[in-house]
Amino acid sequence: MNSQLDAAARCDLQPATPPPIDPDSGRGYLGRGRVLGLIGPAFVAAVAFVDPGNFGTNVSAGASYGYLLLWAVVVANLMAVLVQYLSAKLGLATGCSLAEVCREHTSTPVRIGLWLVAEFVVVMTDLAEFVGGAIALELLFGISLLVGGLVITAVTLLVLRLRVRGLDGFPAVIVALLFLIVFSMLYLLVAAPPHVAEASAGLIPHFSGTPSAVLACGIVGATVMPHAVFLHSALIGGLHDRGATTIRTPAMLRFIRRDVVIAMGLAGVVNATVLVVATRLPASAGESLHEAHAAFTRSEGEVFATVFAVALLGSGLASASAGVYSGQAIMQGFLRRKSSVFIRRMISSVPALVILAVIGDPTKALVFSQVALAFGLPFALVPLVVFTARRSVMGAFVNRRWTTTAVGLIAAVIASLNVFLIIDLAIA
Repeated sequence: MNSQLDAAARCDLQPATPPPIDPDSGRGYLGRGRVLGLIGPAFVAAVAFVDPGNFGTNVSAGASYGYLLLWAVVVANLMAVLVQYLSAKLGLATGCSLAEVCREHTSTPVRIGLWLVAEFVVVMTDLAEFVGGAIALELLFGISLLVGGLVITAVTLLVLRLRVRGLDGFPAVIVALLFLIVFSMLYLLVAAPPHVAEASAGLIPHFSGTPSAVLACGIVGATVMPHAVFLHSALIGGLHDRGATTIRTPAMLRFIRRDVVIAMGLAGVVNATVLVVATRLPASAGESLHEAHAAFTRSEGEVFATVFAVALLGSGLASASAGVYSGQAIMQGFLRRKSSVFIRRMISSVPALVILAVIGDPTKALVFSQVALAFGLPFALVPLVVFTARRSVMGAFVNRRWTTTAVGLIAAVIASLNVFLIIDLAIA
């Protein structure tokens, strides 16, 4: 373990101040207790899997093809579980984020290239989140997209400034927003229950022509987000200096595994529910979130449509706030440069606000952002697979051979699906 301790000593720039976790005493991210003790960093990373881009993709799938692509949501979520577990394990074993490990174990040209792609990914992530949040504010309050984007900027700045008892209040707010999304989806599911037989049939992988295959690629390829891989490892790595006395023990590894499974499971429930309730929409309503909201209002009532918009707003706010910390982790990891989260928020919001001001159809902006994220994903997954397979980096936590093989296959499949999706969108 000495090499791991040396690596941790080099990782002195942490993007956040996560509260201490002690799995042996049942203390989770938000405190002790039967429920709170289960909540760890994966719940913060999970907001990347229920962002507005996922809402748009799943609404389109449900409205256009019913339950046909429900299996794609399940497969994408299972992939996310394994990828995020490896990201967290990397942070546990090294005390570093993935960006910091890349800095220590790659040449300068490779490091700079990875950093530039990662920064581009963060900007595109902000674009999707700002657009989704602005759409939700327009649906709920009738304000313009540009004004909505400014509101999202202001609210995320407030979240970033929140401190509770000397600790960063960011994790608590993000987890609260995640549960707001989850409970909103559960309400929609109860109000519009699925057809069990049709939903069960949708768990069997199959397609209905090329367009459905393309949409399945979009669901799988856009679910595992590159910035979430960087963020999760940084949050776990940051626990080394925050009083997690059981760090690098089997108990901590078990806590991380449970944390990932529960958090990603909740994200999977949200995505599946969005698709399920969207099966009640006409196919034309799947073309944009505005049309989906209007169709929900006509078919299910005002309350139903409002809850859907609230969930979308929570998604935009949570993912936009988490995106700032992802950007901070990336810059500090690759360059050893501290950056103010407030300055990052102001700078990264500019491209999104400009696009909201000039683009007539915000759905196009969401599609563009998802293509950009698809491009950036291999630049996070490949280093994750390579470094978690190295004993010199991971020590006793090195991957087993079957784990490396499985994640390597996942990386290859997602990269291939993303290439297919990009080519199809370019041709279209």
